[in-house]
Amino acid sequence: MVTATTDGCTQHMNRKMKKESMRELTPREIVRELDRYIIGQQAAKKSVAIAIRNRWRRLHTPENLREEIMPNNIIMIGPTGVGKTEIARRLAKLVDAPFIKVEASKFTEVGYVGRDVDSMVRDLTEFAVSMLKGEKAIEVQDRADRLVEERILDILVPPVKRRQAVEAGAVAEEYLDADDNKTTREKFREKLHAGELEERNIEIDIAATQLPSMQVFGPINIEEMGVNIQEMFGNIIPKKTKKRKLTIGEARTILLQEESQKLIDTDAVIKEALDRVENSGIVFLDEIDKIAGERGHASGPDVSREGVQRDLLPIVEGTTVLTKYGMVKTDHILFIASGAFHVSKPSDLIPELQGRFPIRVELESLTEEDFVKILTVPQNALIKQYSALLETEGVKLSFAPDGIREIARTATLVNEQVENIGARRLHTIMTTLLEEILFETPNKYVGKTIMVTKEMVDDKLSSIVKNKDLSRYIL
Repeated sequence: MVTATTDGCTQHMNRKMKKESMRELTPREIVRELDRYIIGQQAAKKSVAIAIRNRWRRLHTPENLREEIMPNNIIMIGPTGVGKTEIARRLAKLVDAPFIKVEASKFTEVGYVGRDVDSMVRDLTEFAVSMLKGEKAIEVQDRADRLVEERILDILVPPVKRRQAVEAGAVAEEYLDADDNKTTREKFREKLHAGELEERNIEIDIAATQLPSMQVFGPINIEEMGVNIQEMFGNIIPKKTKKRKLTIGEARTILLQEESQKLIDTDAVIKEALDRVENSGIVFLDEIDKIAGERGHASGPDVSREGVQRDLLPIVEGTTVLTKYGMVKTDHILFIASGAFHVSKPSDLIPELQGRFPIRVELESLTEEDFVKILTVPQNALIKQYSALLETEGVKLSFAPDGIREIARTATLVNEQVENIGARRLHTIMTTLLEEILFETPNKYVGKTIMVTKEMVDDKLSSIVKNKDLSRYIL
């Protein structure tokens, strides 16, 4: 019996390894991909790249060792706005991993108790199931499109129903009607393909919402019992439908969703999602420094910070969490924690939790040169975003090199004088700089080319930067 279970797990793992072969990125390739969006911070990028590659390596190790290899969880140390969250988020997207960001400080709020820490795993599982459903919907889209087209044609040109008839003449008439029906149906199919009927109204049956959202109060969350009340009652009570009049374009969206859901094997999706959470999931624990440094009792009504650390410990160490989709083991989920650690330091965490984050990497504060690169190099660079936004209304926005340099210099100066919020300062600078242009477009600037120069930046921002009190509120 044990052998059969092991064989099943092995086959499932082999299927997963084949699927992951498409994402066999080397650490160097991972860093190169992250460089497209995040400037600098090479030490942090290397650490996360190694951690991700080690996951792939673990899946290829002998089975007797596979379960013993634990992930090397990471603590990123650095001020806000230097790329900690962005590195983790881009990394998860790069390798198609379920990802969730959680503020560790929220568990210190009044009303939170130890078991609420499990919610991060339940949320991660929920996200993984949604992600898998989206992937499967894309896989079945062609089939779903064909089924939706037939349903729409059934409404526009109802198929001829065969009639039981004795006379030969009646039967011949029936076949004649069927031929006409088929010809008409094909004509409407051509019109649908040409998009000529998108605004035509049709009446469709859609599932009616029967149950209002319910909240169950009690000593434990209903979800922790593994019970989905909505689904349970939905299976008992017969499903009702209601008729709605919609355009064919609107109806297609609703019908496509219905047909896609019918084609997707929900049980297989859930099984694969749980496997992906356990072997590829990433939890980003932000503000972990906010729960460090306070041993003993907390002052005030808030939950003890050390208590929150002890509640987090079993999740990070490896435990089993009950979700509405089944049991989830957290042993191989990758935890990436981050914090500024201005007041406290990583060694202020309880020793057991420190031991579960063996990799520590410090992110550097951003310099003026970094800001210049952030504004120009990444694919999603801020000046590219604003240029694209204004281009939609016929305005060409260009940035002179000295203008970009002055924006970077201003951001660096304000970060030094007011508070260092890293690259987020560029957003406040750019919004203030381009406020009038964004407001007056399209009335004033349509068809024009606007060049952002050093003089323009000085004219818009110098008075604010020089007045420290003013810059605190505006920049």
